[in-house]
Parts: sequence; structure tokens; C-alpha cells
Amino acid sequence: MTSGNPITAGRPDFSDSPVAAGGSDASSGPLALTGSTQRTPVGSVDSSGSMTSGNPETSAGPVIPEDSGASNNRLITSNLISYPFEANERTRPARILSVDIMRGLTLFLMLFVNDLYEPGVPSWLVHTKADVDGMGLADWVFPGFLFMVGMSVPFAFAARRKKGAGTGQLLQHILVRTVSLLIIGVMMLNGGRVNAELTGISHSFWSILVLISVFLVWNSYPDHSKYQKLFFGLKLLGIAGLITMAVIFRGGEPGHVQWLRTGWWGILGLIGWGYLVSSVSFLLAGERLGVNILIALFFVMLNIFSQLGWLGFLDFARPVLGTIIDGNVPSIVMAGLVIGLLVKKQGNNHRKLILWIASAGIVCLLSGFVLRHWFILSKIYATPSWGMVCNGISMLVFALLFHVVDVLKKERWTRVFLPAGRNSLTTYLAPDLIYYLIWGIGVPVLIYKQDAIPVLAVGGSLLWALAMIGFTVLLSRMNIRLRL
Repeated sequence: MTSGNPITAGRPDFSDSPVAAGGSDASSGPLALTGSTQRTPVGSVDSSGSMTSGNPETSAGPVIPEDSGASNNRLITSNLISYPFEANERTRPARILSVDIMRGLTLFLMLFVNDLYEPGVPSWLVHTKADVDGMGLADWVFPGFLFMVGMSVPFAFAARRKKGAGTGQLLQHILVRTVSLLIIGVMMLNGGRVNAELTGISHSFWSILVLISVFLVWNSYPDHSKYQKLFFGLKLLGIAGLITMAVIFRGGEPGHVQWLRTGWWGILGLIGWGYLVSSVSFLLAGERLGVNILIALFFVMLNIFSQLGWLGFLDFARPVLGTIIDGNVPSIVMAGLVIGLLVKKQGNNHRKLILWIASAGIVCLLSGFVLRHWFILSKIYATPSWGMVCNGISMLVFALLFHVVDVLKKERWTRVFLPAGRNSLTTYLAPDLIYYLIWGIGVPVLIYKQDAIPVLAVGGSLLWALAMIGFTVLLSRMNIRLRL
């Protein structure tokens, strides 16, 4: 079902190999709209903690995912993010829709490239091999999402500060979210390592039980319901499920039995480390743009030094902190944070904001190609040249989306991506349930995965990605939506 490359952001994540950036999600927590009628300028934070565009007549998704007080509004809740689903369309401030759209676009492309049958599709769509100097579409989608993780950080902090959260509470929030992502990431990473004979169940069944447990623990249950005891019991059942799956897990072979490995932490683990670094950095630096730029450049330099082999004295810490030491993932998330801070500060001046973001994107692209003289463009090796080129692409794509969607208001074509942008973790994990069920029953359902007709292979994966977004919508309507 997957591409066969264990290092890619494939579906599901079976790799034991270290990589600095693979395939999807993270940012903040639940948000409930309070229904304020105050007209809020673009780039500021409204009463619900959302970033606004200044037009109260436009209904779009919020940029800032954060917890708020009690609300009776029904929510569409993402993995780490919650969004109001019902509100007064004429009184609520407009959101920066392009943020939701780009997040959803990267997730859609993630579902698409993760599903591609590599032998049957053009090479420019899939991951470039580790030692090859180049990039395919699949080599940008995950860093594109990491970039969007960083963009949300300034607004998430502003929303929590506005509700009275202190530094200690913010730090606790960051740590809980990070640990949650690391746990899910490691469990999913080890799904392909299950030895069915030693564990007692197949890797497909083990992974299905892990996913069900994840949904039980981190589902967004209604805050005000007479079923709170039931919801609490479901969370406990999920925790017990994860513990049981961890205890019975056995990998390797008889005589060389292995337990769970952290490895490269899996996709969600990488997001967790990137989120931790960017959030703690912002907690210390605040909204000082220059300081945050310096922090982003620090991680670019750390990536360079790591690639040059100058950080060998930190090898003892790499089994746990390797993602941070390598610098690549943090540099990408911090780049998004800097752009998010620009949007927050300059959101009222559309022309100036787009010019700054586009200029920054061009600078990143040029820097990446300069670094290419010493480091090949390689996602697998997480080179600084690749990271800077990806940042440049992300900035230019966001500038274009912001201009088209939020300035020109040409947004109808983007609506297909909104469910993914607003339900990120659900969109990323829910398809795994279907994959594992298909593999578990052994029925060849995905017949488009063949190498004889490339158009069928590509078209089938496009339809799969759209269907999985539809599956996310269905789950959301059933009140099944993940939130960390």
C-alpha cells in the first residue's frame, strides 16, 4: 500500500530509520467563539482568541487554536485545534482563511503523496532518494505543514495570555502537548515492527487497537454533558489500551526480542519536538521579531554544524534530543513562527505584508541554493539547503494564498481543504484505520495501485485523499475529532 520507502512520510509509518522531517500536525488547543460583535483589525486577537482579518461580514476559519471558556457553540475540533462551527455569520469577525487553507492543502497533499504507488507514478511526485540532489512534491508537504505549525504559535500564546494564563501554565500546556505527540508518534512508528508470533496479534490488529486507544484518550468530548462520567471512563479505557499495547509489544526475532523504539520518533514525534522548541523559544523571546529571527537563524546554523559533523560531542544526547540537535525541524517551525509574527504585527497592511513575506521567501530560496554548493537538497538527510528551499516555497505559497483568499476574497475553490485544515490530527490518523483494516482482511481493495497505467495510479490517490477528507467530515459529525 505504501511507497516502499520506510523513511518517507508514508502511510502508515513503519520506519525505524532516523530522519529529520517526514510527513504532518501541531499547534494549539481548543477554541470556542464567544460571539463578540467587536470589529477587530486583521492580525489582532479577538475575544475568542482568533486572528482576524477585519471584515466582520466574512466567515472563515480562525487562525489561532486555543482553549477558551465555556461556550455553547458546536465545535469542529482538530487534532490540536478547535474551530467554531456555528456562530452569527454577520457579527463574528472574519478569520485569516488562508492559514486554514494552507494547512488543509498540505494535509491533502500529504494524504495524496503518502498513498502513491511509487513504481507507477512520475518521479517528481514522490520522495527523492537520499543520495540524490533534488526534490519531489512529497519532499515539501511535511515541511510545509511544520511551517504552518510555527505560524500558529504567536496567536495561540496571545489567546492564552488574554485569558490570564501565566508563564507556568503556558509551559505546562506546551509540555503536555509535546509528550502527547511523542507518545502517539512512537506508538505509530513501531506498528510495522510488530512480530505477530511474539506479540500474539498481527501488526495490523495491534495498530488498529493503538489508533482506537488514541481516539478514546484524545477525542474532544463535549464539555457540558450529562455523560461526563462515561467520557472519563472512555479516556481511562484508551489509556489502558495504550499501556496494554506497549506491554505486549514484541519486535525482532526469537532470541533477539526487541521492545518499542523511539527511533526518529515518527512524524507526530517530529512535530512534537518542533512545537516544543518553537513554543519555548517564543515563551522566552515574546513578540520581539528580531530575537525570533535570530533564534531561527541559530537553528539553521545548528543544522549546518550538525551536517558538517561538528557536534559529535553531543552524540550522547542524540537518542532523545537528536531532532533538536540536528536543527532542521526547529529551523522550519521557527521560520513559520517568524512569518506568523509578521502577520500578527502587519496584518492590516496587506500590500506591505505580502511584499515582506514574498521577499523573505525569495531570500530563503536563494540561501538554499547557495547552501547547495556544500549540501545536497535531501529530505532524508535533512540538509540545510533543503530546509531553506522548503521554507522559501512555504512563504511564497502562503503569500499567494493570502492575496487570493483573504485580499481578493476568491475563496470558494478552497473550501474542499477546510475540513483537513480544521481537523488536522484526525485527518492524518483516521486513514490509518482504513489502511490497517484493508491489510488485515487481505482484500485487494485499492486496485489503482499498479504500475501499468500511471494516470490510474495518480488519479486513484487523488480520489483517496479527497475521500479521506470526507471521512474526517463524517467523523466530525459523529463528534469524533482529536484534540491534544
